[in-house]
Amino acid sequence: MKNSGKYENNLNIVGKTLKEIRIKKGISFEKLSNGLLLLGINIPVTCLYRIENNQRTVRDYELCAIAKVLDINVLELLNPFIEKL
Repeated sequence: MKNSGKYENNLNIVGKTLKEIRIKKGISFEKLSNGLLLLGINIPVTCLYRIENNQRTVRDYELCAIAKVLDINVLELLNPFIEKL
């Protein structure tokens, strides 16, 4: 089996959940990106869009910072995947 860096043809497992939480909290891409910058994590708006639309991977430190800016536990982003296992 070839390891393509994807899980079930996905570049990340949190994009859909991230989008749902971000919209539910009324946080724009710009506000999320700016919050991440304050933590020293540079994820431009275009990259956040790509994460949510499964076109970019997410590094572990990025995931933690995203959860902090959204004021959620990182497990909220991972639970749909964990429950699927």
